[in-house]
Amino acid sequence: MNLSPSLHDYAAVRDYLYGLKHHGAKYGIDRMRLFAEVLGHPERAFPIIHIAGTNGKGSVAAMLEAIYRRAGYKTGLYTSPHLVRQGERVQVNRQITTEAEIVALTRRLQPLAAELGARNSDDHPSFFEFMTAMAFLRFREAAVDVAMIEVGLGGRLDATNVVDPALSIITMIGHDHTEILGDTLEKIAAEKAGIIKPGRPVVIGWLEPEAEAVVRAVARERGSEVHSAAAVFGPEGEALPATNLEGSFQQRNAAVATLAVRVLSERFPVDASAVRAGLRAVDWPGRWQRLDLAGREFIFDAAHNPEGAACLEENLARHVFRTGKRPAVVLGVLGARRAERIVPIAARYASALHLVTVPHQPRSCSPDELAAFIPEDFAGEVYRQSVDEVFPAEGVCTAGEPGGSVLV
Repeated sequence: MNLSPSLHDYAAVRDYLYGLKHHGAKYGIDRMRLFAEVLGHPERAFPIIHIAGTNGKGSVAAMLEAIYRRAGYKTGLYTSPHLVRQGERVQVNRQITTEAEIVALTRRLQPLAAELGARNSDDHPSFFEFMTAMAFLRFREAAVDVAMIEVGLGGRLDATNVVDPALSIITMIGHDHTEILGDTLEKIAAEKAGIIKPGRPVVIGWLEPEAEAVVRAVARERGSEVHSAAAVFGPEGEALPATNLEGSFQQRNAAVATLAVRVLSERFPVDASAVRAGLRAVDWPGRWQRLDLAGREFIFDAAHNPEGAACLEENLARHVFRTGKRPAVVLGVLGARRAERIVPIAARYASALHLVTVPHQPRSCSPDELAAFIPEDFAGEVYRQSVDEVFPAEGVCTAGEPGGSVLV
């Protein structure tokens, strides 16, 4: 790979950064530690809330950002992946990093990354490590009051785990990325619990007993106090905070965020009204997000694992009950193991299935592979299409009927 590219515009910078995805992928934090060191440890310049979890970590990060910004704090938000624009990953006061800012930051970071790679090719930062460094640098220079940092994968060996946070959060633990994190909840919990730092408090959501036992054991070893949202709000969550994000699971995420604010109240005082207002105003696209487009109600959702599939079914059942109509479903899935859970749920509530290959994703199932998981009793139409066939032009959709709804 060319380690001295011509970064003359955003297109060149984007190509350089995406090229790093194929450069020495290595699960661990040693390389990120080296990168942070040559940058002068920007991650130490601002307080951090570090958030892990199989599902919900992005939503909790967005909720906390909304609460603290409503309370008057300057916020940083680092999440992944992005949905439309790369700058969504790194935000200050919910303003995404512009293309010009990405170009400027990349030009500053690239020579340092190249120097590390010249010493040892295995030490050249990956795409995610580069974006993590970009977030640390931007947050330091913006002088944020607090930053919400979402774990990319797992926790213990994730690049973000070079931070020493004011608070760690583990939202929930389920079965995802089992080929990397382990095939039992106990093994996965041990990886997530790797973000717990000595003497720093940790907030947990509703964890399965075997997973919670592992997290609490790690916390005891490290002298970290555990605060459980399930213990505060009840095992069934009868008195969960209200949020504009739909689904009971989002109310649980709101409870985790609320408890986190309480735990940090001495360091970051927040009025209860700011908590309520932030939770009711939080914006987190792609999580049962509803929009009116092309004469239809569109719903965009990113469910992608067994726990997410269960939440998808809850929302689909509510939607069909509310409207009395079944939506057309446009569905693409990365990997047969995920499709095995998601396709039957979609079919249970769909009027028609539009099966697509996810563009630019080599792990995407083909429409034929997805169709193999459709139950035999599904009575609707099944279409095998490309995304461009479903959405041939801006504002045009071939799925569903005017006045109906489309779930993507």
